This record gives sequence, C-alpha cells and structure tokens, in this order.
Amino acid sequence: QVQHAESGGCLVQPGGSLRLSCVTSGYTFTGWDMAWYRQTPGKQREMVARISPGHIPNYADSIKGRFTITRDNTKRSLYLQMNALNFDDTAVYYCNTSPPFDNRWGQGAQVTVSS
Repeated sequence: QVQHAESGGCLVQPGGSLRLSCVTSGYTFTGWDMAWYRQTPGKQREMVARISPGHIPNYADSIKGRFTITRDNTKRSLYLQMNALNFDDTAVYYCNTSPPFDNRWGQGAQVTVSS
C-alpha cells in the first residue's frame, strides 16, 4: 500500500530554518521523481520542489535559493531543507511522487511562520 509520512513541521519565526522529512512505502521509490507540495486554505496544492531518482532537483520560483530538496534512496526518504522562511511559506507540506499518486497523500507537515 502506497504511504507517505511527513514530519518536522512546526512554528518558526521569519528568517528561520526547518527541515522536513518524509518516509515512503508501497512502491518502487527509485522509479519515481519525488516532490514536495504545499497547500494553504482555499488554495490548490502546489509543487514547490521535485527531485529525480538521480538527485537532479527543480524548484518553484517562489522558493528557489531558499529551499533544498534531497532524497535518500536507501531509506526511501525525501527531505526539504527550508531556510530564510517567510510568512508566505506558511502551509501544510506534503510529499508524493511526481506526478502524484492520487488519494495517497499523507497527513502532511504543518509549517507556520509567525513572529
């Protein structure tokens, strides 16, 4: 069964840093691009970063230069290092394949940027 379990979300001050983690199961991890998505109330979920099985990253313009996506294929895990956080980064962050498995979203990690 396809599963994604995100962790690491919390309350952080503007300018702060945070690292999200995601453990996956139920599919061939190395066969997929993986991505971090985020969603705020009333808005569609958006992809913020994607990484190929060979560790080639791509980033949305909104987070480029501040966030770094990595993966550990031996641990079936995905990570997102977030630096220089601002209020617009407040969201629930999810990991999934790219394109995503429908209806296989985890609970997400709530990131709140607030002073």
